[in-house]
Amino acid sequence: MNEASPSADTETPSAPKRVFHFWRCFWLAFLVVSLAFAWYSFYVPPNDIVWAKDHNAAQQQAAESGKPMILYFTGTWCVPCRIMKRQVWADEEVTALVNANFIPVAIDVDAPENADIMTQYQVTGPPVTIVTDPAGKALKWKAGGVGKAEFLELLDGVK
Repeated sequence: MNEASPSADTETPSAPKRVFHFWRCFWLAFLVVSLAFAWYSFYVPPNDIVWAKDHNAAQQQAAESGKPMILYFTGTWCVPCRIMKRQVWADEEVTALVNANFIPVAIDVDAPENADIMTQYQVTGPPVTIVTDPAGKALKWKAGGVGKAEFLELLDGVK
């Protein structure tokens, strides 16, 4: 009977270790997944789009070249904008199409100098993509983040 008592005592302390080990693994996995999601949400690769400096420069280039403009309303804090920059703007097919046929301009919604442009096109928040003719008249627009296929569909027929 003395032998049974020590073995029962040794099994009781091991149960809390298993619970502690489970929670340690759980929180470690949660941390890794959270960091991966944060990186995915905020990482933006460089792209080769030839962006106009501002809206006025884009209008002047569009008037001279006769090409339509792409107005991309974005913000540095906008997660859907970052995802779109990663999935759409960094794509080689999109880059080639946009650089050949359009005058693209990224418009920061937080910049006070862009308030008039936002009012003109009735933009309340990012991301918004508007395709205009060379004079600045809106032809097509899409509010919210879009994928590559939807973006190419937006540009289809405007070239």
